[in-house]
Amino acid sequence: MSDVVDDSYDDLPEQMRVRREKLDRLREQGTDPFPATFGRTTSIAAVREKHADLPADTGTGERVGITGRVMLYRTGGKLCFATIRDGSANIQIMLSLDKLGAESLAAWKSDIDLGDHVGIEGEVITSRRGELSIMADDWTLTAKCLRPLPEKHKGLSDPEARVRQRYVDLLVNAESREMVRRRSAAIKALRDGLDERGYTEVETPMLQQVHGGATARPFTTHINAYNLDLYLRIAPELYLKRLVVGGIERVFEINRNFRNEGADSTHNPEFTMLEFYQAYADYTDMADLTRELIQHAAVAAFGSTVVPRGEDEDELDIGGQWPRITLYGAVSRALGEEVTPRTPLERVRKLAESRHIEWSPDWGQGKLVEHLFEELVEHTLTQPTFVTDFPLETSPLTRQHREDPLLTEKWDLIGFGMELGTGYSELVDPVEQRRRLTEQSLLAAGGDTEAMQLDEDFLRALEYGMPPTGGVGVGIDRLLMAFTGKNIRETVLFPLVRPD
Repeated sequence: MSDVVDDSYDDLPEQMRVRREKLDRLREQGTDPFPATFGRTTSIAAVREKHADLPADTGTGERVGITGRVMLYRTGGKLCFATIRDGSANIQIMLSLDKLGAESLAAWKSDIDLGDHVGIEGEVITSRRGELSIMADDWTLTAKCLRPLPEKHKGLSDPEARVRQRYVDLLVNAESREMVRRRSAAIKALRDGLDERGYTEVETPMLQQVHGGATARPFTTHINAYNLDLYLRIAPELYLKRLVVGGIERVFEINRNFRNEGADSTHNPEFTMLEFYQAYADYTDMADLTRELIQHAAVAAFGSTVVPRGEDEDELDIGGQWPRITLYGAVSRALGEEVTPRTPLERVRKLAESRHIEWSPDWGQGKLVEHLFEELVEHTLTQPTFVTDFPLETSPLTRQHREDPLLTEKWDLIGFGMELGTGYSELVDPVEQRRRLTEQSLLAAGGDTEAMQLDEDFLRALEYGMPPTGGVGVGIDRLLMAFTGKNIRETVLFPLVRPD
């Protein structure tokens, strides 16, 4: 070992100090512990696929160059074994005295630690026990790992550490890597499903002068170039509708939204949504399309419409048709008394009090009925269910119901005890839309931090004529939570957390 020791290493844990000293020694010997590249010729997965049925104790004569991180190793006298993993799979490597020579084998034993990245050149073989392996005739350190990996059996057991150090979680937790794959597959399936149906994918602004498209509290920021206060997007809805006005009759966006409303196991301030709009469709048409897209996403992520739901819950098949129930009908069944849009507010309040459900004096009857649904019904709906026909007062962007003027043509998709998405027959009447947004702006002026603002440019767009349109928003994070039984911190790669 080198006599030159950096005193700054004294404060490091022993394993990190030893690795830093190895790093110094390698550099003194003229070895670059972080070379620019390595001549990789194939992936580990490709090697496994090509030689899946190779008999035990067989040499192929095929020489490959592979790379990977050292996850396990056993050091012997004349023969060492290691398991390395690249982004596709694991494979065993064998390093022997007669293939490498004494100097190279000794360097492996002295220089390589768990977690190091290495490049291996050698023949594809199987061991006497039939394990597919690479018999190395040369090796290269491609990146030195200066921190020890978590202990094999304990892993990264602290949930908080898994969130804060997602890179380590992914290194040691196969389930976390699988979540990334499933999320990617689900998003791709949603995108492909819309593309196949003639939808155009677009991007709309994240920085907005007027926030709208949902009732939510926005984040605020400031642009120095224009000396303007701006909002981070809470929804892309009003911009996507502008595009429908402009003649893009089938349009969608997979977007990041931001809502300043707290964080818990089901909410992250930054989240991913799919929104899509179709001219000459209504909320019934959009429900059918939403079901088809989500079922397709499940097949892409899990191989079928049967989703696993985690270790403690039964699998659920989300194939076939999904139930449709009305909001007021569901609340009536839960209360044991019929409640309609015309039931007096005082009576609904008494029904809430009889179930010990708190309510705000500012709420109208429709808002209170929605709250009763959330408290009494939502958590009971495991099978995906379209809950339809919401109160007019709580749906400022939705078309009035064709049969009941106190309702709107809106559904929420509830499944696995949570809201997964929402769909509308869109309000396209610019005069009525102005009236409703004016009401919202008055609520905002009165201190309601979630109320929408009056967006004059959006109203001007509607005045050019928007065709009858159906629209849908689906929460991607929620969808993965529902499919897997995991919380939002496990389905989002880098959730926002408090400073350590």
